[in-house]
Amino acid sequence: MKICVAGEGAFGQKHLDALKRIPGVEVTCLVGGNQQATAEVARKYAIPHHTSDLGEGIERADGVILTTPTPLHRQQGEQVMRARRHVLIEIPIADSVEDSEALLAIQKETSVVAMAGHVRRFNPSHQWIHKRIQQGGLKVLQMDVQTYFFRRTNINAAGQPRSWTDHLLWHHAAHTVDLFQYQTGEPVTDCYAVQGPIHPTLGIAMDMGILLRSGSGGILTLSLSFNNDGPIGSFFRYICDNGTYCAYYDDLADGKSNPIDLSRVDVSMDGVELEDREFIAAITEKREPNSSLAQVLPCMRTLGRLEKIIDPERRAVA
Repeated sequence: MKICVAGEGAFGQKHLDALKRIPGVEVTCLVGGNQQATAEVARKYAIPHHTSDLGEGIERADGVILTTPTPLHRQQGEQVMRARRHVLIEIPIADSVEDSEALLAIQKETSVVAMAGHVRRFNPSHQWIHKRIQQGGLKVLQMDVQTYFFRRTNINAAGQPRSWTDHLLWHHAAHTVDLFQYQTGEPVTDCYAVQGPIHPTLGIAMDMGILLRSGSGGILTLSLSFNNDGPIGSFFRYICDNGTYCAYYDDLADGKSNPIDLSRVDVSMDGVELEDREFIAAITEKREPNSSLAQVLPCMRTLGRLEKIIDPERRAVA
């Protein structure tokens, strides 16, 4: 399986680390915006070709993993699918409902495997919860989630300057909104949101609160901030009918902080690797992947509803 990775940054390298551990996979090309950095990463991972031209990467691969800036996802996702190549688009697949729906329409037209990088579905911690829900032994009453970073300047996860602006709603909330719908197995019936002041130079809200309710009454409370000067990341508390569980990426503990053994949940303890394995398996088996564009579209539509609540201009148009 020949794979092209587009994006030489921190998350592109997470995928490159993961792909090294998957048998039968060859990374044939690295596409990047900064050619000096791209060349350095290509050397580090012994990738035979690197370029700034996505088209070159597409020609050398069976599938493409897009870890590029969010504003490029719509156009690049279409470019890959129109070339009849399979694509994994890192979260978020787009920053609007309209672009998300357009990508799904192209996937249906081309019949390629098109997957969203919603890694929370694959983290062993959340898989453990999901399997028990499916077995009928657990029901989510409330998910309480905190997603906190300290990003008062425009930097990426590696602390490097970013050429585009990240977004609490369309990126970071997408992880949790999709996970809530995935774990409850139900659509969102009610949604509410508030946001803090817009940053004078970044042009985005730095703090946000979201509240969702599912059809059977499960609720999600989500707090997000780029102002948090302390422990960073996403912290999940599942309050269930049969226990309380706390998840942090690939780790899980019960409500009394007793660690839960996740070693038998899947073939790896790395959520990104499991996400990539699903992408490869879906291509090989010619099936829809978990976290396909179709499966995550309800999340994108919920984000669109929330945006209309917190964005006065969109609310006025609506």
